Amino acid sequence: MSRLDLFTAWSARLSRWVLYLASVCLAALGVVVIYGVILRYVFNNAPPYVEQVALLLVISVAMFGAAAGVHDAGHIGLDSVAKLLPPKGQYWLSAVVHVLTMLFAAVLLWGSVHMGVSTGHDTIPTLGISEAFRYLPPVVAAVLIILFSTEHLMVLFTAKPRTTSWN
Repeated sequence: MSRLDLFTAWSARLSRWVLYLASVCLAALGVVVIYGVILRYVFNNAPPYVEQVALLLVISVAMFGAAAGVHDAGHIGLDSVAKLLPPKGQYWLSAVVHVLTMLFAAVLLWGSVHMGVSTGHDTIPTLGISEAFRYLPPVVAAVLIILFSTEHLMVLFTAKPRTTSWN
């Protein structure tokens, strides 16, 4: 088994675990929102922390889901345009898409780290934790997106088949 095969297998496993994490966050989001709605409208006693927990979970679901989507090439694409191109054009368009995805992830990483550092001394009042926790899921997702896009490029340039997270 080559290093690239090991890397793609490891990457698929990592993506699968990120999807599991996003699924757990989504389920927790549903529970937290239902809990908040019941306490607010049935018992007229809305807990102040529900909204902030829900926001952290929404950010986590979106970021981890996006990272897993990049791994499985599930992001929005213009396949109808790409299919009109000759194979060499499709090859280079795919490479450009992966490079642009990496650039986007690098900007996301830079911005999230910057915001995390600048808000690290602030506290989310209802939770008693640092505001920097809001930027942890985007940082993790950006690193994963860069990793998964790198894998896509390596596989593209070596013409090796790859597996998705769920195979």
